[in-house]
Amino acid sequence: MKTRITELFNIQHPIIQGGMHYVAFAELASAVSNAGGLGIITGLTQKTPEDLSQEIARCREMTDKPFGVNLTFLPTVTSPDYPGYIKAIIKGNVKIVETAGRNPQAYLPVMKDAGIKVIHKCTSVRHAQKAESIGCDAVSVDGFECGGHPGEDDIPNMILLPRAAEELKIPFVASGGMADARSLVASLALGAEGINMGTRFIATKEAPVHENVKQAIVSATELDTRLIMRPLQNTERVLRNIAVDRLLEKESSLGKDLKFEDIIEEVAGVYPKIMMEGAMDAGAWSCGMVAGLIHDIPTCETLINRIMSEAEMLIRNRLAGMINLN
Repeated sequence: MKTRITELFNIQHPIIQGGMHYVAFAELASAVSNAGGLGIITGLTQKTPEDLSQEIARCREMTDKPFGVNLTFLPTVTSPDYPGYIKAIIKGNVKIVETAGRNPQAYLPVMKDAGIKVIHKCTSVRHAQKAESIGCDAVSVDGFECGGHPGEDDIPNMILLPRAAEELKIPFVASGGMADARSLVASLALGAEGINMGTRFIATKEAPVHENVKQAIVSATELDTRLIMRPLQNTERVLRNIAVDRLLEKESSLGKDLKFEDIIEEVAGVYPKIMMEGAMDAGAWSCGMVAGLIHDIPTCETLINRIMSEAEMLIRNRLAGMINLN
């Protein structure tokens, strides 16, 4: 399948694996890229720029296909060494960066000078327009369904994607609720040039996370996610567990008096325990409503091939068959 996204990133299929904390290591990124999609390494999961350099080198040993690095710009007092991480990306000859979080404008010139294509994650049309205006090459439009941070507007993809198509000139991919051929074909119909999948790629053979995490996703339904940190205007969609229930009770009881310190036990530093050790109640972890559409744990190659073959059948048979040519 040929779209503006496959041409921009020189990939076979319009499927991107989103950057995910303590999930998107070289094993997963290379598997997605080898299957014809675009694999992404999560930069800030690597504790230092030197660690990122080593992870990029590991990925190079596993694939000769294009892959990218996610760099999330956090609103923190003590900022990560972003110039150092970008130097590691450039040194590793990575030509695709997925940015997220705060406005990446300050770091675009150095990446552009290195020939890097930048795709920025956005949860609103206005943010996507801003990304376009500052020179991003593409955007990932995240609907309210998405795992992680959906923003504060609560606009689902059936509205958000066509609105983005109305306003943007640069290509965009759909993110949030993406799991299969139906997701891809619907997104293309709504104006996107491909899809970005996060939760779906956690439940794959190559995802280097504990089996408990994968089974939790397969067992979950579309009703099993919750929104946390909404009172702090840092909304995150997570899979419900004991820690999440406890956190929501704190939010309810403290109301407007809630501070981040009140929930730090449930959200700070929990990802290694969950993703590596399989301690499923250790804290809150990002998961999309799309868990309700995930029923197996295939290889990345099997998953991507299945999506593409079924998408072609949907377009050629189901959709084309509905057109009255007489």
